[in-house]
Amino acid sequence: MAAPEPPPPPVDGSKPLSGLLSGIAQAAYHGKTGITEELLRGQLYPEAAPEEFRALRAKMGGLLQSIASADMDLNQLEAFLTAQTKKQGGITADQAAVIAKFWKNHRMKIHESLVNQSRWDNVLKNVNWRVDLKSQSRHIDQINTPVAIVEMELGKNGQESEFLCLEFDEAKLRKQPPPELKLC
Repeated sequence: MAAPEPPPPPVDGSKPLSGLLSGIAQAAYHGKTGITEELLRGQLYPEAAPEEFRALRAKMGGLLQSIASADMDLNQLEAFLTAQTKKQGGITADQAAVIAKFWKNHRMKIHESLVNQSRWDNVLKNVNWRVDLKSQSRHIDQINTPVAIVEMELGKNGQESEFLCLEFDEAKLRKQPPPELKLC
């Protein structure tokens, strides 16, 4: 009985293509400005002519953008890549396999990055609350009355946070309009 055949070696172009997809994703979705077309070509496809590499990069960037903007699951991705392999001037089956593997490994990070990039306003990072006794007031009869204090940390990832402090006394909680806001 003959020994089972070893699996075929990985396709020659799979590592450079995987690196290209990673470079495109780093530049487009993770804000790495140092990843340039020249760097990618020099590291991954040094033998390719600049125009040839530019066309490959544009094709892969367009495919990755389509896949990421639709946040394709694996079934959608398979259908999309199959259509791309059948299209004239599309991609090869080997390229489709590399793209599928790349998307499977990087989908969550790219999706999270797109969500973070699409936020225009601050997000709520943290909330703390407590009940205290009021120790200072303009009116003596308000001292030592309970107040609820809510502190919220607002900001974007990678930026300094702002803090918002809300103070509610019993009278304010019973009113219809929202309570006054005070900055901490």
